[in-house]
Amino acid sequence: MPSRKKTCMFACSFCSCVGSFVLLCVVLATPQWVSSELRFSSSASNVTISLSYGLFSGTCEQFLDLGLQVPKSIFQVADALGSGSGRNLNVATIVVLVLALLSSLLSSGFTCTNAVSNPYQTFLGPVGVYTWNSVSMILFPVNVQGQGLSEQLVPAACSTSLQTQLGSRHTYGYSYWLMLLILLLNIASLTIIYFYDHATYSKKKEQERPIENAPKDVILF
Repeated sequence: MPSRKKTCMFACSFCSCVGSFVLLCVVLATPQWVSSELRFSSSASNVTISLSYGLFSGTCEQFLDLGLQVPKSIFQVADALGSGSGRNLNVATIVVLVLALLSSLLSSGFTCTNAVSNPYQTFLGPVGVYTWNSVSMILFPVNVQGQGLSEQLVPAACSTSLQTQLGSRHTYGYSYWLMLLILLLNIASLTIIYFYDHATYSKKKEQERPIENAPKDVILF
């Protein structure tokens, strides 16, 4: 049976991994990744388009300077993007988040096993989750800011043809910032595992060199 200290440490790590898994499911499922406001000029008047979307779906609203408002419409991100660099980066973001989800699930299994049994099983799941989340947090802003993801979505998502873009503003939603919390949970899990490894290594070294700590008269004998 594992010691009480080991059980407590890996139980905490297990809770961190489960929390990370649940939050990753929320991040993938919710469409509140980014909200964009884009202003365009058309033949009649200027138009402000409000987009709110995630990795899979989103909504579009249009506001005309004349005081008119087009009803909100729902769109699928993949269909609106068609084929191009924007869609490729969006797919890449989904793939690395799925890898993070799998890593988090495996981490939960290993930490649970280590909490209730011996010997100690190693797995770099928290490192994997930390890595994939970091990549996702970089890829998505690159797609929005660098590749103009919102601008690519407008024609198909809002079913409109506009002329000159006058400006844009992007705000990242809670689905995106939840990944920071996931990173913190993974850091906590990594810290727990590191301290356990360090304590185990120190104890093993002490057991391998018992003669160094023995009294001199015993050594002479």
